[in-house]
Amino acid sequence: MNARLIPAKVAPGVYKALAGLQEYVNNCGLEPSLGELVKLRASQINGCAWCMDMHTKDARAAGETEQRLYLLSAWRECAFYTPRERAALAWTEAVTSISSGDVSDEVYDAARAQFSEEELVNLNAAVIAINSWNRMNVAFQVPPGDYKPATHKAAK
Repeated sequence: MNARLIPAKVAPGVYKALAGLQEYVNNCGLEPSLGELVKLRASQINGCAWCMDMHTKDARAAGETEQRLYLLSAWRECAFYTPRERAALAWTEAVTSISSGDVSDEVYDAARAQFSEEELVNLNAAVIAINSWNRMNVAFQVPPGDYKPATHKAAK
């Protein structure tokens, strides 16, 4: 697949705005490992191959296990995700799929049991950020495969 266009080159201001939100999320205090699971799960739902490639590589480089990455889409059936991760993944799925219905009280209550109000707003910002990146990459068919974690981490 060839990219229709590269958004960062065509509209650097939009890319800069999204990068600003991502920078906030990266430094808001949520655990980086949790952030990678959230990014990967939303990217799976949205079918964003570029982001799945990136966040799988970033998670592995940060020490995430292959087993947890392979089974992320079936997290409800696996005992090796923490209650906090489970609440974040349910929140991620609900917000990412919000056009199918609202975020239920059950999902909200589970998230509030694991996250402070501020943390939950920050988690929501993380979900919003990755959904924005997913929509950019999917819409413009940005092809996966060439991402290298060390390059990304050095650029920060």
